[in-house]
Amino acid sequence: MVRDLVAANPLVEMVRSSAWEPPKGEVLEEVGPEILAELKKEVRLGREGISQAILTAVQKVTPEYGIEVIDVRVKRLNYVESVREKVYVRMISERKRIAARFRSEGEGRSAEILGNMEKELREIRSGAYRKVQEIRGKGDATATRVYGGAYGRDPEFYAFSRTLESLKESQNKNSVLVLTTNSDYYRYLKEAQPSSPRARR
Repeated sequence: MVRDLVAANPLVEMVRSSAWEPPKGEVLEEVGPEILAELKKEVRLGREGISQAILTAVQKVTPEYGIEVIDVRVKRLNYVESVREKVYVRMISERKRIAARFRSEGEGRSAEILGNMEKELREIRSGAYRKVQEIRGKGDATATRVYGGAYGRDPEFYAFSRTLESLKESQNKNSVLVLTTNSDYYRYLKEAQPSSPRARR
């Protein structure tokens, strides 16, 4: 009798006693649509109503056995083995689905962060390169202006200075310099003469 009354009602009727509302601030995004629909089902009798129906039915038959039933309370509901396994499989499947969704969202967020970081790095590198080129351009312009001024004041000294600079840039500490007597380098060394007693000291 008790089993028939319980089996005649959806499980949600035995679990709840009234209409269900999500707790304030509760997030239900991870709950599957089937479970959410089950939670939102309207309760006709509820746990208390079914308990009362069981009590009424039992009180009709127990007096003939000399038994008076005062109250009935549902302590626990057990699934049969086959149903229990299906419930466990469903629970595991639901947890896996939620975990997969969280992993997917995490991977998407990770890709977004990495993409933004790469974009920022490109912008930083581009700005730094542009700044370097601007500084280099200003330096070249200044050098050209200085060289031009030096050439205008003393063309011979300018040629001498540029010759020494090219010599410095083309050599390193392991270089061996071989000069012919008609080379510009040798000419400047040969023609270099002290112009005053102070210079000779």
